[in-house]
Amino acid sequence: MIAKEKLARKRLTLLQLAEKLGNVSKACRLQEVSRSQFYEYKRDFQEFGLEGLMDKPPIPGPHPNELSDETKETIISLSLKHPTFGQQRIADQLQLQGVSVSASSVRNLWIKENMETRYKRLLLLEEKVVKEAGVELTEEQIRLIEKANPCFRERHVESEYPGQLICQDTLYVGRMKGVGRIYLQAVVDTYSSIAFGKLYTSKRPETAADVLYDHVLPFYEENELIIENILTDNGTEFKGRPMIHLYEILLELHGIKHRYTKVATPRTNGFVERFNRTVLDEFFRTAFREKLYLSLEELQTDLDAWLESYNNQRPHRGYRNQGRRPVETFEMGKKKRAEIIEIKETKNKKKEMEEPTPETA
Repeated sequence: MIAKEKLARKRLTLLQLAEKLGNVSKACRLQEVSRSQFYEYKRDFQEFGLEGLMDKPPIPGPHPNELSDETKETIISLSLKHPTFGQQRIADQLQLQGVSVSASSVRNLWIKENMETRYKRLLLLEEKVVKEAGVELTEEQIRLIEKANPCFRERHVESEYPGQLICQDTLYVGRMKGVGRIYLQAVVDTYSSIAFGKLYTSKRPETAADVLYDHVLPFYEENELIIENILTDNGTEFKGRPMIHLYEILLELHGIKHRYTKVATPRTNGFVERFNRTVLDEFFRTAFREKLYLSLEELQTDLDAWLESYNNQRPHRGYRNQGRRPVETFEMGKKKRAEIIEIKETKNKKKEMEEPTPETA
């Protein structure tokens, strides 16, 4: 028996007691109930029976502080326009538009609309764009959606074989006592994730060119491959006047096309940026806690051993390798490159044969 039924039967007992005693006042005194309340119970019981003695739910009425539909639409629209803003910032923006809303009211509306987290608001924004044809996203919205969705197609770099595109970046490692600042020149092949790295005490065009000349170019020459394109940021060690900048001169000598990332957008060089995080987490942060290094050469020796393991032994979970080691993907890419070149040469020969010669024309 639920509480409502127990209370109804208690009130019914009051009515039965008054009938048995023949005195309403005495029954009300015994049950500690007023006479007006007794006659209210009696009237409800006569009209509705036992159910009339149960408490009725309160009748909902209009809330004086409830947000209007127009204000709700304004909050939702502003929240989707700036999905990373918090409730206080949304309230401040609305205040500038002449709409007075508290941060808690914004938060309560988000909960009702199932958009209380940043990720949920980003998903709602994507759904809105898909449903409403012609809706254009701002640069901020595009950047946030890509950041929230790691499988976003536009984030993937397209390369068909090793050497078609490599990425290079300068990573500040830290300070070493007696040595000074330490920088890592990191180079990653976008097809196989084969990585190269060399440590320096400065970031200059000479150091950026040295890692290519000393490590990268010999490796590709040994495998009978060429580097077609290289992607870097706009740092001074990579970009300068072509005729006097050492890095630009080296690329020109080897016929490598230089491509640049968007300014202040490191995610466009994602392959090498992800490698930087890996080498920090798996090598540097562990190595500096296990061993006291006294020279740059000593640290470079251990880094070379780690790179050997990274390229030849460690399974890579990147979307190209799918658990294979980078060296395995690199060897597969060499075969794929040979097939692509053979197909292109066959097409060119067929095209030359189909074109009329000056004598036949």
